[in-house]
Amino acid sequence: MAISKYLVTLAILMFLSLGAHAETIKIKPDAPDRYVVKKGDTLWHISARFLKTPWLWPEIWQVNPAIGNPHLIYPGDIIFLSYDAEGKPVLTLHRGSPTVKLSPEARPSRIDEAISVIPLDAIQQFLTNSRVVSKEEYDNAPYIVAFQNDRVMASTTDKAYVRGFSEKTKQSEFSVLRLGKALRNPGKNKEILGYETIEVAGVSFDTPGDPASFLISYVERETLAGDRLFPVINDSFLQSYSPHAPTHKANGKIIAVLDGVSRIGQYHVVVLNIGENKGMELGHVLGIYQSGRQVQDKFTDKAGGETVTLPDEHAGLVLVFRVFDKVSYALVMRAERDIKLYDRVANPE
Repeated sequence: MAISKYLVTLAILMFLSLGAHAETIKIKPDAPDRYVVKKGDTLWHISARFLKTPWLWPEIWQVNPAIGNPHLIYPGDIIFLSYDAEGKPVLTLHRGSPTVKLSPEARPSRIDEAISVIPLDAIQQFLTNSRVVSKEEYDNAPYIVAFQNDRVMASTTDKAYVRGFSEKTKQSEFSVLRLGKALRNPGKNKEILGYETIEVAGVSFDTPGDPASFLISYVERETLAGDRLFPVINDSFLQSYSPHAPTHKANGKIIAVLDGVSRIGQYHVVVLNIGENKGMELGHVLGIYQSGRQVQDKFTDKAGGETVTLPDEHAGLVLVFRVFDKVSYALVMRAERDIKLYDRVANPE
């Protein structure tokens, strides 16, 4: 599902207008005095050029009242770094005159797409077509009991007959999901925190009844009787999105990596074992930390030496973009070393 310009605009406005917590602003030693915004940039990418802590951008953003929509940033605009009378860093926007040459004969024209907060391409498939559910939620959802003409599998424009559908439901578009693998808490009890789901098709309501009939609008993979219907997620949740550090003490672990990758690096999507139940919110920024390895101290006075655990090592940053009851989806924004399953996540430093 495409993310509307309207919602992206709201996300940008909130990113630049929301006050961050009282933390020290750390300017990078090699921060430029000016930066010209390029196509493909994101607000996170730009702020990371100036700040060691990119999520604190709103703390030093100074709106220029002479510019229309000063919160929106376009390719060709210029970001300036300066300091006020008290020595506090300030970032200001100067509207450029961006152009793009469409062909050798075409005249340059304005690029009207404001840049996004983070790389949306990296998370697009996880915004609306992927979710985590409990076994109870899945079992209680409406299910396909059969297809027209006694078909075993369905294709586009076929009818699917569904039981358990409430006619009071106002929504007409649904995702057809199949239960995927269990997401388990690390540790001895291996508590199941939820189940990944696999989207197999999309359907639209056709005729009421028991069973009700639905038209299959698209097919991602073979669709079978027993697959469950869940309402299509409205991407309006982006209205409440803005990067910020948690106000509480956050502590969790990476328990899975999505999209079939085996090594975790920048712009990979990971699953955290903390969700709404632990105070996670859209836009929370967390540090990734790897447990210090154990070494043998052969130089201690203790007979036989002593085993010492080295300090945890900072490995990167993640940004939470989907929150469920007991887990969250997060995008790796920075990877300073190879990130591994069960690395710890906590408040950023």
